[in-house]
Amino acid sequence: MIAATHPSPHSLDKLKGFGLIIVGDEILSGKRADKHLSKVIELLSARGLSLEMAEYVGDDPARITDGLRRAFDSGMVVFSCGGIGATPDDHTRQCAGQALGLPLALQPQARDFILERIRDQAAEQGVAYEPERPEHLHRLNMAMFPQGADIIPNPYNKIAGFTCHGPRSPVHFVPGFPVMAWPMIEWVLDTCYAPWFHAAERVEKSIVIYGGMEATLTPLMQSIEARFEGAKVFSLPSVDHPEHGRHVELGVKGLVAVVDQAYPAMLEGLKAFDFQFGPELVRK
Repeated sequence: MIAATHPSPHSLDKLKGFGLIIVGDEILSGKRADKHLSKVIELLSARGLSLEMAEYVGDDPARITDGLRRAFDSGMVVFSCGGIGATPDDHTRQCAGQALGLPLALQPQARDFILERIRDQAAEQGVAYEPERPEHLHRLNMAMFPQGADIIPNPYNKIAGFTCHGPRSPVHFVPGFPVMAWPMIEWVLDTCYAPWFHAAERVEKSIVIYGGMEATLTPLMQSIEARFEGAKVFSLPSVDHPEHGRHVELGVKGLVAVVDQAYPAMLEGLKAFDFQFGPELVRK
């Protein structure tokens, strides 16, 4: 039985949104296509949450450390995918320690899970359980986390991830393999952040405008954001849309209560322009 990892010492009401860091040269080189971004958006959306930041970084220790320093001070809940193995190109565990100014230490629960995994494999293969063999001792490096880290259970192969708390933010570290990372991220969400689920439903409302120009619409956009705190006004121009051709999609997104006030005000403001309007869109 694994004790729940909680976001303490960070109060939930002081953490604003979610972020994602994806580590690996193979992603930046195109050798592998990233699958984490779309999946994390899906996992968050299913719980009434949204992703506010995403960052890709290669296997460069200095860049990883810099990115993690910013993550620990971001005020967000951040997931980091990749680089927590024990091969020479896996730097994330060490970089997390450097970003926090903490030494790496053997995490007892993570160690026990690795030994359990070794024991299970020995039984499956019908060989003796020999945890002192060099290759098995090397695997224990995957239980070396920044001092004080909590573990994230890995249902696929028992090699745990970990959580560290920075000055303003927790960062949850999981492997790069989707088959491991995704259920581990779900576990963190359901264990630590259930009070947030669907607590602040968000919506996006917009209208298609034919013949509009963003420069012309900018003063209206600025005025709506100034009048309605928490409203985010956006414009998405398109020159070759298969259905609407050249157009601008102008909209407002944010908490339902805010959008329900800001969007009608935006429509009222559009009456001052000689535009042709297309359909209105609602996305949740």
